[in-house]
Amino acid sequence: MQLGFAIDQRTCIGCHACTVACKTEHEVPLGQFRTWVKYVDSGEFPDTTRSFGVMRCNHCTDAPCVKICPTQALFKREDGIVDFDNERCIGCKSCMQACPYDAIYIDANTNTAAKCNLCAHRVDEDMEPACVVVCPTHSIWVGDLDDPTSGIARLVATQETAVRAPEQNTGPNVFYLGADQAVLDPLAAPVDDTYIWAKPDAHRLETAGDLPGSPRTGARTTLNTAHPRPWGWKVTTYLWTKGIGAGALALAALAWLLGIDMGGLGDYVAPALGIFGGATTGALLVWDLKRPERFLYLFLKSNFSSWLVLGGYVLSLFVGGSVLWILAALLDLDWAMTTLAWLAIPASALMAGYTAFLFGQAEGRDLWQSPVLFWHLQAQAVMVGSGILAIAGLFFDLAPAAWGLILGAFVISTVTHLVILLVEYGGKHASRQAATAAHVITHGRYARTFWLGSVVPTIVAAVLGAVAWAIGGTTAGILVAIAGLIVQPALLAYESVFVRAGQDMPLS
Repeated sequence: MQLGFAIDQRTCIGCHACTVACKTEHEVPLGQFRTWVKYVDSGEFPDTTRSFGVMRCNHCTDAPCVKICPTQALFKREDGIVDFDNERCIGCKSCMQACPYDAIYIDANTNTAAKCNLCAHRVDEDMEPACVVVCPTHSIWVGDLDDPTSGIARLVATQETAVRAPEQNTGPNVFYLGADQAVLDPLAAPVDDTYIWAKPDAHRLETAGDLPGSPRTGARTTLNTAHPRPWGWKVTTYLWTKGIGAGALALAALAWLLGIDMGGLGDYVAPALGIFGGATTGALLVWDLKRPERFLYLFLKSNFSSWLVLGGYVLSLFVGGSVLWILAALLDLDWAMTTLAWLAIPASALMAGYTAFLFGQAEGRDLWQSPVLFWHLQAQAVMVGSGILAIAGLFFDLAPAAWGLILGAFVISTVTHLVILLVEYGGKHASRQAATAAHVITHGRYARTFWLGSVVPTIVAAVLGAVAWAIGGTTAGILVAIAGLIVQPALLAYESVFVRAGQDMPLS
């Protein structure tokens, strides 16, 4: 059984009765919507047309929000409805990143995720959803799409229909009849400087110039809802902090296995950076929750298909391993150090790279779906981790072999980071959304930050590192320490534009 909607935009008059009924039925806060009507105008006055599109959750057959939700607050019922339990939600906003339809919001009253649930409480009482009941033109159909005898199944089978974002392969179960493609494609109709009854929200105005639009039709969105970026500077910063910890401990582990004596730098500073990186990352993630007092639900109500959960376990184990490393060094337990070193390398790789799998589950953000993101995060972690160790190394009497390892790791990882940037932003992208977001980074609003704040400083750091590697001696340590300092804000600048641009592309 799969309940779903069919919306006949040929008869929809854009009256907003469905929106009002939904808000009344579910006590949706002012300014937030489970269902809403989007307006798109095309042409030039006086030859203009207006098209409507009723937007809502698509109750996907393969719902990405269910997979990414760390506490099973979002779940799929036997009747196909994607419902939610706000008593389990921690407000992590990952479901908002996973949804390709902008259907989920954080309720201002409960600080938990909410969306259209097909009026499940009414369905359980054999009643139709509120929006279906009030629609004056019977433009909203509801029923079992798997039952070929149902009215909605016959309608979908006999009429030409379209769905939103079919390329996402989520199996959406909201079908549109007669909808203008400019309504269904969020990149096709940028907003003007005003809506017909209101001012667009600041985010839509800021990003309107990024969208390709349609020069032929001149389609423009004249009414829509606000969808601000769910994740901000805390996520940007956490990509940097966990990279420092993972890269530093990985280098210390490699040095130990290669028989290179890093002294106190490897025994204490590197694992201390691991603790700092893991603990700070965890603190930032908890701080970013809308319901931080529920953070333990991540472990008590775990959904193990979510990389937010798996990442939480990785962080915890990584910090625990870093603590054990310091204890083993204090007790001079070589066998324990060797064991921990072998474990630290894959643990550091997971610490640095699990975000690639988490971002991969954020199916609404095509820019983040890069197949090389895991390896890019590894290079970034070694770059900033070795950079911090180079700075700290100035305060230790390191052997040439130790400096050589730090220098080599820094130069190789920095160059690798730059090469991946070249491949990522110089090549083709898998979707228009990803290509548009990448163009905004390299040629649009973020170009100055990307080039002058990140790429150029990283090139300078790579050159300094290469020179230091070539000349050796005390001067080499100073040069690589300077380079290590440069890459820290450079990586933060890159992560800032990467996280922001990925969320700037509208999904509705």
